[in-house]
Amino acid sequence: MKPLGQHLILELYGCDAAVLSSVPAVQEAMIAGARAADASIIDSIFHHFEPYGVSGVVVIAESHFAIHTWPEHEFASVDLFTCGDRTRPWEAFKTVKRLFKATHFSVMKLERGLLPGKPRRKPRGRAKAAA
Repeated sequence: MKPLGQHLILELYGCDAAVLSSVPAVQEAMIAGARAADASIIDSIFHHFEPYGVSGVVVIAESHFAIHTWPEHEFASVDLFTCGDRTRPWEAFKTVKRLFKATHFSVMKLERGLLPGKPRRKPRGRAKAAA
């Protein structure tokens, strides 16, 4: 079975706390990751929490990239979810890991949408009246 999408769940440790605290830096890193993955960027939104931490999402035509940061722990949790055959989520992983200056990491890969091998059903339409 071929999955509809790939979902990489990243745990990035030993990151640069100053980068993880900055909305512009986090947003730029996530957009750079989307570009490295050859994804089609639709929009993005990021938010800074007090006293620290950033959460955000980059909406891509192929799904989304999301992040939550804990600068006080030099830690970032990142989801890279892509659908289709064109995108390269592993390139996004390499980019965000480098830009956050992670010293170590873990990655879990999920295959999303493992559908059974049945043929797709055609949508049902209204039956036309016989003339």
